[in-house]
Amino acid sequence: MSNSLDSYLVLSGLLFAIGTFGFLARRNAISMLMSIELMINAVNLTVLAFGAFVAPLRVHAAVIALLVIAVAAAEATVGLAIVIAIFRNKKTPLVDEYDSMRD
Repeated sequence: MSNSLDSYLVLSGLLFAIGTFGFLARRNAISMLMSIELMINAVNLTVLAFGAFVAPLRVHAAVIALLVIAVAAAEATVGLAIVIAIFRNKKTPLVDEYDSMRD
């Protein structure tokens, strides 16, 4: 298989589509967070692929990828902390039950 930008973009698109489907189809908060992480990794793959194939973007792509990784780690930490706090109160990881917290 040739080493082209198209193959990286197709893989990235598939990963993003799987992440989107996982986010929309699942009701478990942990699964939804994992799907968001999969979508973020797909975007990271796209940025790095463009950085590898477009010479002026090479250094900037690496910096952007590191920034996205740092933001994704912070998002995962905060999201997991919120899910754990809600799980301790409601005893369920299902997001359908979270709307009853308004009452």
